[in-house]
Amino acid sequence: MSKTLFKGIISYPITPFNAEDGGVDIETLGHLIDRLIKDGSHAIAPLGSTGESAYLNDNEWHEVAEASIDKVAGRVPVVVGISDLTTRNAVHRAKFAEKAGADAVMVLPISYWKLSEREIFQHYTAISEAIGIPVMIYNNPATSGIDMTPELIVRMVKEIDNVTMVKESSGDIQRMHRLFNLSDGEIPFYNGSNPLALEAFAAGATGWCTAAPNLIPAWTLRLYEAAIAGDLKQAREVFYKQLPLLQFILKGGLPTTIKAGLQLRGFEAGIPRQPLLPLDAAGQNELAAMLKQLNG
Repeated sequence: MSKTLFKGIISYPITPFNAEDGGVDIETLGHLIDRLIKDGSHAIAPLGSTGESAYLNDNEWHEVAEASIDKVAGRVPVVVGISDLTTRNAVHRAKFAEKAGADAVMVLPISYWKLSEREIFQHYTAISEAIGIPVMIYNNPATSGIDMTPELIVRMVKEIDNVTMVKESSGDIQRMHRLFNLSDGEIPFYNGSNPLALEAFAAGATGWCTAAPNLIPAWTLRLYEAAIAGDLKQAREVFYKQLPLLQFILKGGLPTTIKAGLQLRGFEAGIPRQPLLPLDAAGQNELAAMLKQLNG
């Protein structure tokens, strides 16, 4: 299988919760996935940070993973976030995702204790050996507390079967340049930091993993298309117009801001699960103004 399984805009749906009991709303999730695909997403990535994976119980996680894959129904690739505190549970989730029909899994190493490079390497090895579909390394030290160096990432891609690609979310553009240089451009890497989208494409990113298409799908798609066409002038214009919103949703927390933005756009997806709270009134007003400017 080609290492470059995904290209373009990889969209992260939120996990909707119903108002009655706060449980997972699978029907609304399906409508959102349909909308993301219709609006031009090149892949769907359920159960990431945006999808509040860390706040779901096991049954909910299984339900969302299976329902998401079923709803996509092969129209675009699906990469399922399977991160868990223990290697055992991450392996279980990886196997479940593969059996359900996922095209790849994404792994963020998370731990109460700081993991050594040896432990990180073994974590990815165990997951890779348990499944036959590609594994995406996810580096996001802000949420996991673990920062993987480009050298470690490249070594894992070279030495662990099925580990084929990287989502880099550290917010350091030099990491992407380093990944490109260390692998001679052979390892696909994906931008996971919204404010770096323009610079990431210039650095050689294969795609952009983002929740922004939930709110501004046309703008994210236009940036990608301008970038791959080599139209730097257009890419800059499109990027800087959406940058304030990209910064806002990152600073305000993805589940909180995306769910508030969906509601403002007439799509009710419930509120985040506590301890996360809904966006406050001031934040809603600021978000509404930005969405109005971009979407009319």
